[in-house]
Amino acid sequence: MTAGSRGRTYGRPIAAVQRAATKLHAALFRATGGRVGGSVPGSGPVLLLTTNGRKTGRERTVPLLYFRDGEDLVLVASNGGTASHPTWWLNLRANPVATVEVGDRRLRVRAREASPEEKGRLWPRLVEMYGGYQGYQEKTDREIPVVILHPEIDRPREGREREESRNGRL
Repeated sequence: MTAGSRGRTYGRPIAAVQRAATKLHAALFRATGGRVGGSVPGSGPVLLLTTNGRKTGRERTVPLLYFRDGEDLVLVASNGGTASHPTWWLNLRANPVATVEVGDRRLRVRAREASPEEKGRLWPRLVEMYGGYQGYQEKTDREIPVVILHPEIDRPREGREREESRNGRL
């Protein structure tokens, strides 16, 4: 953050409450396969994103709103309109491979920042899903990144096609 940067700041007490709420949210999500904590009424679906800490190497999990764009999952690194990027985005920039939990499914993904053209296409959908994103962008001087998570496929394509055709997905 540079001197004079605009954006909300969080004090230590608020940050501590936010960490506790995040841990509780993730625990409830996992215990129920996403039936509890898998959506925010009036906003949209929630996934759990697990990254490796860029400084500690420890796993860090956060619940985040998302939507699907084809096979990709789209997130907003808003950090509530603060002047700094969220830690999860800094972790993904250092190591773009992560894990997401969507309902009771766990996927390995690779993250990247949306190009300006992609952001131009995706941002209106994100604001439609959660109008607070527009207000966050207006409160901060930083450009809020749109993050695209692309599933990594660990098995050969032809094996997946056989399995999907058996399941009626092709």
